[in-house]
Amino acid sequence: MVSSYLSLAQLDVPQQLVSSELTKLEHYLLSSERPAVCWEYQIPELGEGGACSLFGYLQDEPFKLTEYLTQDPDTTESLAQLQRIVDYVVEKTGVDWFGIYQNTATNEGEQLLKLAYFGAPSRPLFPLTQEFAAGSNNVQVALSAKGRVINNVEQYLAAGGEYYTCDPKVKSEACLPLFDQQNNCVGIVDGEAFNNDFFDQHTLALLIACCIKIPHFLV
Repeated sequence: MVSSYLSLAQLDVPQQLVSSELTKLEHYLLSSERPAVCWEYQIPELGEGGACSLFGYLQDEPFKLTEYLTQDPDTTESLAQLQRIVDYVVEKTGVDWFGIYQNTATNEGEQLLKLAYFGAPSRPLFPLTQEFAAGSNNVQVALSAKGRVINNVEQYLAAGGEYYTCDPKVKSEACLPLFDQQNNCVGIVDGEAFNNDFFDQHTLALLIACCIKIPHFLV
């Protein structure tokens, strides 16, 4: 299970580290209290053409997950489990932003839908298109099914890398794929930190453990 994920996502992290973190995560999920489920959240205004968010400017109306998901007991329980994993990541790593996204069919085509998160308001949907992938780590990872870790955004940009900027304070980002039982990429997780070199081997091992567990709770 661990070796399969590392191979599919093309990530070089010691398998024993991930296995250890997976054991800790499973214990947490069994022992922690059920968090509140957030069915709607504030989102930023989008720039011209919807290509980027206007950081610091929020839309008047919150985004409603009920427009994309059925608010039934099973879905509510799944979202609670996903929020529990988000809370665990934040508690254990101190990451400044973390979100879980699922590939979802919408009226505008296939998109990444943000199901649970911690941190500043951010866009709820990312179009899964090659055009949008040109400036979005989230979409690049979802389409390629390969993990992407940037531990110095400034250096990455200076070297000519494309980068979708939501929060200008972000210095490091780790975006990792989620796989179903047939090894199809069905979503991603995205973590952002306000410090360089945040995503070391131990932090990545914890995130990978979460990626192995999350697909069980996708809706």
